[in-house]
Amino acid sequence: MQFQFSQSTTSTGGLSSGDRPGPASEDSDDSVTSGEKATGQVVVVKIGGSTLGTNDTTLADLVDLQRKGLRPVVVHGGGKIISAWLERQGIRPKFVRGLRVTDDRTLEVVVAVLTGLVNKSLVSEILALGGKAVGLSGVDGGLLRAEVDSPELGHVGRVTCVDPSGVADLVSAGCIPVVAPVALNAGSGSPKMLNVNADLAAGEIAAALGADRLFMLTDVPGVLDSSKRLIPRLTERQARGLMASRIVAGGMIPKIEACLKALSSVSNAYIVDGRRPHVLLESLADAGSGVRAGDGNTGRLLGTRVG
Repeated sequence: MQFQFSQSTTSTGGLSSGDRPGPASEDSDDSVTSGEKATGQVVVVKIGGSTLGTNDTTLADLVDLQRKGLRPVVVHGGGKIISAWLERQGIRPKFVRGLRVTDDRTLEVVVAVLTGLVNKSLVSEILALGGKAVGLSGVDGGLLRAEVDSPELGHVGRVTCVDPSGVADLVSAGCIPVVAPVALNAGSGSPKMLNVNADLAAGEIAAALGADRLFMLTDVPGVLDSSKRLIPRLTERQARGLMASRIVAGGMIPKIEACLKALSSVSNAYIVDGRRPHVLLESLADAGSGVRAGDGNTGRLLGTRVG
C-alpha cells in the first residue's frame, strides 16, 4: 500500500561509542558514494504520508542506505490516513498550531492507524524491497514517555523522556527500526497512551541516539522566506526569528523545532523535499551549506540545512 515542548527531555540508552562512530563534524564531507566515510552512520529519517506516493523512492533509498552500511532509523507520520479514517467514523479532524486535537475517539483511531495500518505497511514494503526492518511504536520498550501538552489539544503528548535502548539494539542487529509516534502517558491519569507529533518525535529520538544526521522529508521545497524563496541554510537564531514573525507557520513549525532539538547532539539536520526522487541519496552525498544536487553551486537545491 502506498501512502499519500518546553520541558527538557531525559534520554537513556542509545548507541555506545563501541557500536557507532562519533557524530560527523560540521565540516565533514561524508558521502554515500565516496567509499567508506559514511559507513556505520546513524541516519534518522522522518517520513509522512504526504511524501509517499506511487512513484516515491524513499523506501528503496532506505534499503540502499542499509546495504551501503549506513544505519537508518525511520519515524513516520500518517496524518492523511488518520483523517480519512476519522471521516469514515464521522469524526471531523481539528488542528491547533499544526497539531491534531485528540479526544478519546480520535486517539483510538490514531493508535490503530499509526501502529497498525501505516507501520506494518511500511515494514512490509521495506522487506519486499530486500531490506531488514522491524516496526514498533513509542510505547514499545518505553521508547517515548510524554505528558499532556495542553488541555485544548486533548490527548496530545509533549515528550519528556526517551529510552532509545530498544531502537539501538535493533540498529546494532542490522535492522531498520520503523517507529510510530505514540507514547506512554507519563502522568497518572488516563489514557495510558498519548498521540505525539511525528516531527517532534523524530527530533527527540535523533537526539537521544546521538545520530549523525536527521532528515525531515516534507512535501514542500524546504523552509521558505517571506518571498517564498528557499532558504538553503538556517541558523538557530534565524529559525526562531522566522517562527516568531510567523513567516513559517503550521506544519513547518514542528519540523524546525525538531531539528533544533536534535542539534543538541546531532551534527546535521535537514528539511528536504521528499517528493524528489532519491532525495535521501543526493542529500547524503552533499557537503555544502545547503542541500544541493549536482556539482558545486550549479545544482538544484534539495532543501534547507538547519544549524
